Amino acid sequence: MRRIFTCIAAIALAGGCQTANVESGTSGVAAEADWASHGRGPDEQRFSPLDAINDGNVAGLKLAWSYDLDTARGQEATPIVVGGRMFVSTAWSKVKAFDAATGRLLWAYDPQVPGAWAVNGCCDVVNRGVAYAKGRVFVGTFDGRLVALDATSGRQLWDVNTIDRSKPYTITGAPRVVKGKVLIGNGGAEFGVRGYVSAYDEATGKLVWRFYTVPGDPAKPDGAASDAVLRDKALPTWTGEWWKLGGGGTVWDAMAYDPDLDLLYIGTGNGAPWNQKFRSPGGGDNLFLASVVALRPDTGAYVWHYQETPGDAWDYTSTQQMILADLEIGGRLRKVLLHAPKNGFFYVLDRETGALISAEPFIPGINWATRIDQTTGRPVETPEARYYKTGKMFVGMPGAMGAHSWHPMAFSPRTGLVYIPAQEVALPFAPLAADSYSDKPMQTNEAVDWNALSGPTPTPAQRAEAAKGLKGRLLAWDPVRQKAAWSVEYRGPANGGTLATAGNLVFQGTAAGEFVAYSADQGKRLWTFDAQGPIIAGPVSFSVGARQYIAVLSGWGGNYPLVMGYQAGISGRPLNVSRVLVFSLNGKATLPPPPPEAPAEIPLTQTTPPPPAAVLRGRTLYDTYCSRCHGGAAVGGGVIPDLRHSAAIEGEAFGQILLEGLLEPLGMVSFRPVLSEADVEAIRAYLVARKQETLAEQRAARR
Repeated sequence: MRRIFTCIAAIALAGGCQTANVESGTSGVAAEADWASHGRGPDEQRFSPLDAINDGNVAGLKLAWSYDLDTARGQEATPIVVGGRMFVSTAWSKVKAFDAATGRLLWAYDPQVPGAWAVNGCCDVVNRGVAYAKGRVFVGTFDGRLVALDATSGRQLWDVNTIDRSKPYTITGAPRVVKGKVLIGNGGAEFGVRGYVSAYDEATGKLVWRFYTVPGDPAKPDGAASDAVLRDKALPTWTGEWWKLGGGGTVWDAMAYDPDLDLLYIGTGNGAPWNQKFRSPGGGDNLFLASVVALRPDTGAYVWHYQETPGDAWDYTSTQQMILADLEIGGRLRKVLLHAPKNGFFYVLDRETGALISAEPFIPGINWATRIDQTTGRPVETPEARYYKTGKMFVGMPGAMGAHSWHPMAFSPRTGLVYIPAQEVALPFAPLAADSYSDKPMQTNEAVDWNALSGPTPTPAQRAEAAKGLKGRLLAWDPVRQKAAWSVEYRGPANGGTLATAGNLVFQGTAAGEFVAYSADQGKRLWTFDAQGPIIAGPVSFSVGARQYIAVLSGWGGNYPLVMGYQAGISGRPLNVSRVLVFSLNGKATLPPPPPEAPAEIPLTQTTPPPPAAVLRGRTLYDTYCSRCHGGAAVGGGVIPDLRHSAAIEGEAFGQILLEGLLEPLGMVSFRPVLSEADVEAIRAYLVARKQETLAEQRAARR
């Protein structure tokens, strides 16, 4: 996703709580004190049974300690806490261990991810957390490795490569540990890869099994756990030569495990490319894209699947967090899987069989489908949604950002509600006019015509009008009645994950820089903390001794601020402060004063406007190669330095940066394979024009 969201202005103008912790091997009192796995338990409910902090006293919650991280890139990790020690992963896949009560740094680990690998990421160099088991900490690295560390010392125990390093795979998701196996997926579908999930022996790092989510070349079996089911079930749903374009289906985030049924559940991603005309020209469901798949964790053997978006053409991944619960539905207790994927429908599935129990929209305005057919389990699509068939642009709601993205949701067995970071962000899908298509290097490859929306830079008034269509909320959803119990509206999309506790509380950070506690039953705001910068990660709760703590990471990043450009400021503050924040009722710590939020005046040497033709060409090149990291319309979003403020744009160093890799250690690789010197000058012209426009706006605002 690169220039996708630069077009928003154009749109507007046009169950039971399982207390045993399988990953950590703990239970009882220790399990209640700890947050020992990504979703706290294998059911991924993100519910803490601790209630010392509750709706009656949360107003007295104070900062206990904080720790400033060494990078201002996106912070998406869920902290892991075991036996009084906290393990946190940060951007660039670094890991830090703290004394959970005091914040004292115990050790730090840097996997030395090459800066050049950043070009392979769609959505920042983020990491969503580590896993813990039997004295070991496991982390997936951005460049595709899985690493085991000694939990006491941080010493590396083993390091295995999980990918084909000739392809643009990345790892941003947290590993899970089930029955002595470390499970890890990967990302990269926008760059044309094929998805899979792998299981490694937790003690040795040896590969135990691998399950591919989409078929490869039919003439070349993989020798993997997925061979039989791909041949018998998936292959008939594909046409053409999809394997040459990757296929997609990456397992980049969601997993859950039911120890009673001994089933591992994975969520799969979007197609590669998005446009099914080129991926699978004869149509078809394209299994197992955008699906929930149940596997046996010992062998990777297929058990069942449910496809939420057949023949996905809109980046409607099903990699969003899955929750396992036991709910009374229709007069009997059902073992269910709860899911709110990108496509905007909330699914309740029978987790033993994969059968659909119910599915209803959880955001308004969904226009790619009218409903989910209860008999077939399939969406009833609107004809205009298949843009490559109609030949017309389709402005989809939700867009590729999804009605719910990676930001984790929580479930409270006390209230029976699911707490979803929901959002409304539309996206135009314009078909390519070409009859053929091939992946291009060093850019994302969706096979969608983003240039169809290129035009003059929107005015402040136009941007304000576009902002009206961007919405975000905390949604308390009743999965039995399939309707909202309550909701809280925010400034915009891309707010943080949620935590539910036995103290009748729900915690969530916001893109506007607040950390908030609500009453879980009614949604009443009970406590707010100014975090000085946006929060997008999921909070946790744990106890050390008899004292309960709440912890969360702050740090703006991921795809929303990097690609939304102007629109990122609708949701959040431009300030980006990356920290670990830990709270308790007796906390006595304070944060240092925040840096100033007001941007400095744009430095500008060239006052003559660049030639309009060069600016237009430069904009197309910028949108293609630069915007997914540096922001739509060259608005940095507070994560990577804003290019409009860069003095290098007008100097000799600009060409060295783009063509010679002068800043490669920081993630800015050489683009010489795809850009010429003339291309660089066109990009320079566009950026100079943007500097001039922004400076004029700044000065006009001060009049």
